Amino acid sequence: MNEADYTRTTYDLTKAIVDVLLPLNPGMSIVFVSGRSTDSSEQGRVMWARVKGRAENLLLGMPFGSATMIRLAGLIPAEGGKSSTRLYQLFYSTARVVLPAAHSLWPDYVTTSAILGRAFIRAAQGKAPKRILESPDIHALGSAS
Repeated sequence: MNEADYTRTTYDLTKAIVDVLLPLNPGMSIVFVSGRSTDSSEQGRVMWARVKGRAENLLLGMPFGSATMIRLAGLIPAEGGKSSTRLYQLFYSTARVVLPAAHSLWPDYVTTSAILGRAFIRAAQGKAPKRILESPDIHALGSAS
């Protein structure tokens, strides 16, 4: 995807949605899916990281009840998850074999959908320890009882 298209789907769409929702519920929480290596400076050479950084900065500057950026690194695909895109399905099939081993070796950087889901819920409840969660933070928040 070129930068203009990626900006429309990542930044412009996010802004349009929050411009409508935030005035309706100023105390709302937002949890934004970003990515490891997102560029908060918006100046780096990696296009997707700059655009995600711009979207994060937008959201962090808005008066939400809570705003949490989830900078996910690796996610083990859920059992039974399928993609209609052939290349993604190949990736999912391979990842189901490789990522559990990576999770055993580096549990803070590769997580499960269950841990991610709990981290999302807790972040939406305002329970995140900080506004930008990197992989170890996501793992800790989603693993806490």
